Amino acid sequence: MKKLLTLAVICAAAMILTGCSAIAERVDASAYERIHRALMNMESFAAKAEVTYISNNNQHTYETVMIARASGEYRIEVIGPPQVAGNITVFDGNMITQFNPNVQGRVTTTTTEAPERVEILVTRFVQNFINSNEVAIMAATVDDSLHTILEATIPGDHPFLATERLWVDNDTLLPTLLIIYDRDGNERIIVRFIAFEYNVNTDDTMFIPQ
Repeated sequence: MKKLLTLAVICAAAMILTGCSAIAERVDASAYERIHRALMNMESFAAKAEVTYISNNNQHTYETVMIARASGEYRIEVIGPPQVAGNITVFDGNMITQFNPNVQGRVTTTTTEAPERVEILVTRFVQNFINSNEVAIMAATVDDSLHTILEATIPGDHPFLATERLWVDNDTLLPTLLIIYDRDGNERIIVRFIAFEYNVNTDDTMFIPQ
C-alpha cells in the first residue's frame, strides 16, 4: 500500500493548478487521508457515468453503468445513446467477452484488453496510483464543493494514455470526475460520475455474459 504523502509534499503539490474551471485550493490533509483510506479499502464499486472519448477530429459520449472489483473483474454496459445501448463488456479474470445486440446479438471473446476501456475504472486508477513512481495531490473547488485531486502515471507507452487525474469530493469521499491525458497534456478521456457506490456486493455471475 502506498504510504500517505507528508503534509509538506501535499501542500507543495497543491500549488499546481487544475482545469475544469476549478479554483485552486490548499490541500486538506485530513480530507486526503480519508479519501486515501476509502480508495485503498475499496474492494469493489458500482457507478453510472458519462464517458467521453476525444480524438483529434471528434468526440463521442456514452452513458454507461459499470461494476468492478479491485481484483480486476469488471462489467461495463453502454446504456446510451440508443444506437449503441445494450453493448456489454465483461471480464471474469481470465477472458473478456463482448455482447453487441445490434449485430444479431454477436458475442466475441478475447484475452486482449483495450486500455482505453479498462483505464476508465476507478479500481484501475487506484492500481496506477499505488504503482506510480511519482504522484501529485492537488485541490480545487468545483461547483462549490471542495475536491481533492489525485494524479497518477498510466503504465505503458500508449501515446494517448499517459497520465490521469481523479477528482474526489472531500465531504462524500466519492469520485466525481476522472480525466485521462495524452503525452502532450491534452484531455483524451473524460469520465463524469453521476452516481458512485463503494464496496457493493458482487458475485461471479455479474462478470459472465448473461
